[in-house]
Amino acid sequence: MTASPVSPDAEPDADDRLVADVFARNCDSRRVLENIAGKWGILALAALHEGAYRFNALRRRVDGVSEKMLSQTLQALERDGLVRRDVQATIPPHVEYSLTPFGARVAAQLVDLLELVESEVGTVLAARAEYDRSAADRKR
Repeated sequence: MTASPVSPDAEPDADDRLVADVFARNCDSRRVLENIAGKWGILALAALHEGAYRFNALRRRVDGVSEKMLSQTLQALERDGLVRRDVQATIPPHVEYSLTPFGARVAAQLVDLLELVESEVGTVLAARAEYDRSAADRKR
């Protein structure tokens, strides 16, 4: 969101609250993007795009994430309206995570990005090797 141009202490009017600009420092959309675009946010959303997961199954799917980081990531994504946490009334209780409609739209875009990156990893590795050779030559 952009800040009201009138005064830093003044409340933004309704029109200002509706204008999102991710490039503006104080915009709420930037915080949502931070939660989505972090390494664990991207991977959790992409995994949930495959279907609902219980916590430990999701942690296994997102290889390398700690329990604490996954928990924090899911809480942030739930707070932003991307993830739904469903506590099932069983003994013991089971918690299942799934995407909201908004989360599904975001995850679909992320999956496209992940597929592009995976398909071009050879190009990336070749670019890295060329860069490293050039950097070594510049040091001589």
